[in-house]
Amino acid sequence: MSAHAQLTILAPGLLGASVARAARARGVASRIVLWARRPEVRLKLREQPWCDAVADTPAEAVHGAIIVVIAAPVDQIVPLLRQIAPHLAPGAIVTDVGSVKGEIARLGHAALPAHAHFVGAHPMAGSEKTGWEHGSAGLFEHRTCFVTPLPESDPRAIAAVVGFWHDVGAETVTVDPDKHDEIVAHISHLPQILASNLCAFLAKKDPSWRNHAGGGLRDTTRIAASDPQLWRTILEQNRDEVLRALRQFEDELHGFQIALANRDYLEIAARLERGRAYRDQFRPHP
Repeated sequence: MSAHAQLTILAPGLLGASVARAARARGVASRIVLWARRPEVRLKLREQPWCDAVADTPAEAVHGAIIVVIAAPVDQIVPLLRQIAPHLAPGAIVTDVGSVKGEIARLGHAALPAHAHFVGAHPMAGSEKTGWEHGSAGLFEHRTCFVTPLPESDPRAIAAVVGFWHDVGAETVTVDPDKHDEIVAHISHLPQILASNLCAFLAKKDPSWRNHAGGGLRDTTRIAASDPQLWRTILEQNRDEVLRALRQFEDELHGFQIALANRDYLEIAARLERGRAYRDQFRPHP
């Protein structure tokens, strides 16, 4: 993205505000324009040094933008795309931060006129904290950002979106939208379900037990503190892939249960060792 161009971010929460902060810190855009749904949020955003203007409508916000980032919840991305479509400048490129990509990629591509382009993206850089106040210029550093074009996507638009996410600090990986949804069902959505359901299960037990827990429970369940409404919409959008991942994990857990019931401690040890080996090969945390 040219450093002399306008970047517009619609509905900035944690990720959108982090895009703005990173773009300002890295000189990615000369002008950063924001739009937020709620008037009180727009008022607070106007006071922030990392944006140049706050628009009252999405149409006003995208006027003159070269790159538009839609940072709304996944169920609001396509409606916003349709709303801004008539107001995009020739050559404008729209991307997003949604954590489900299949339907958004297809409907997003179809929603825009021929002179503008949509190429979906998903930075793997969230947090259990939400809201623009928690944004950080360094949020995307050493984090993967999936870029999910369709076969019919414009090659120059794909290159521009890959370049943009690289410019704000992310390590980009280009994948098919449906493949993305399979991947994140396993490495993001399944862990959220396990953490939340473990806490929901323990909530039915003696509430004083949690006061005796060590770091293991806290580390295992950190993401259970995430916004339930946000995750409900994600699970609605990626239901089929999440169900497949859950069924496979149920089989894995059932196998562990059978091994323990049969006192097959060699099998138990082998499974624990496989788990440790996988965990040991994680990339260092940024």
